[in-house]
Amino acid sequence: MSKRLTLFNLFAIAALVLAACATPATEAPKIACTDKIGCVEVGAKDPIHLAWMFVVSGEDASLGVDERRGVEIAIDDKKQILGHDIKLDGVDSLCSAEGGQAAGAKLAADKTIVAVIGSSCSSEMRAGGPAMSQAGFTIISPSNTAPDLTDPAKRLPGYFRTAHNDNFQGKVAAEFAFNGAKAKTAATIHDGSLYAQQLQQVFADEFKKLGGTITSQEAIQPTDKDMKPVLTKIATGKPEFIYLPVFVAAGGFLTSQAKQVAGLEKTPLMGADGMYALDFLKAADKASVGMYLSSPDFAAFAAGYKDFLDKHQKKYNEKPLSAFHAHGYDAAGLVFAAIEKVAKKNADGSLLIGRQDLRDAVQGTKDHKGVTGTLSCLPNGDCGAPLIAVYEVTKVGKDMGDSTKKIWPK
Repeated sequence: MSKRLTLFNLFAIAALVLAACATPATEAPKIACTDKIGCVEVGAKDPIHLAWMFVVSGEDASLGVDERRGVEIAIDDKKQILGHDIKLDGVDSLCSAEGGQAAGAKLAADKTIVAVIGSSCSSEMRAGGPAMSQAGFTIISPSNTAPDLTDPAKRLPGYFRTAHNDNFQGKVAAEFAFNGAKAKTAATIHDGSLYAQQLQQVFADEFKKLGGTITSQEAIQPTDKDMKPVLTKIATGKPEFIYLPVFVAAGGFLTSQAKQVAGLEKTPLMGADGMYALDFLKAADKASVGMYLSSPDFAAFAAGYKDFLDKHQKKYNEKPLSAFHAHGYDAAGLVFAAIEKVAKKNADGSLLIGRQDLRDAVQGTKDHKGVTGTLSCLPNGDCGAPLIAVYEVTKVGKDMGDSTKKIWPK
């Protein structure tokens, strides 16, 4: 009996020794980054970090809040990407060059960010975009419309947009003024911003091509409140139409004061998508009734837009605030699809996302089904369909849909 126990003990000890000396199982090696501008590593239990860069304070806050809500609804719908939650945060870019520069620098310093959805205003991107582009980010704006930003000679690497290009919006506005409003002379006003300056110039060029005459092109400051001097100057040229593609605050002052200037009491006024917000109607009050605004053609959006509006109402208990909520949703959708295409998954569930690979995937977008329509990215980074309508303000109602009616194209 004792010999059996001794033999048993020897076997047990030997087994323990062998177990202790055995080579532990090696973990599968992680995928190495071979992307030429670097990679983002997402831990096995970490979320995929996306950031927004919108104006969410001040007179133009409705523009950025509207876009951010579109992104939030897209995340609600998507829930996860490759088993990872989606983290969303951002920075207020104030709809100014200074605000954009500060916001861009802050975001560029955070290397966990995979992509940025923004900015709201074109001037923000021109100032803040270079830092984010140099950081390797993929950047998709829902509402930058200045032609300058996707000019092949000036476009930042990694920059895209789901918004229309103002080369198209300015042309539609000019065609409406000349053929719809039957104006043969027109004046323009801009606020010096990249957006307003370029849009009014496209309008002026197209209006002249149609046979019209531009009586003057005037500039104001975004913070100006007394608009009578510039309006009085414009009145001397006796224009039959005034195009003023500025933002909410300046648009409110211009619209309300134009009625008080001799010779302009009945002159038609037209703004653009930067003024397509209930905050503008409230600022201009009854003076806004009868004026025109160009903006995305919501009636031409995809069938899914109605479902989006239902989700928006349920989540925020109100209708959209401005013009680019659906473009925000689609910008997020392009990011999601690109990540799914290029992310490499390690055995432990962590992800490796190549920054150039991500840019290339967005650039290669073709026939993406969004709520604004079917999106394909052109070589210059324009990914959105050019769908523009002209709306007439009929009253200062409870929301933009209640306050306007589409009148062009008929």
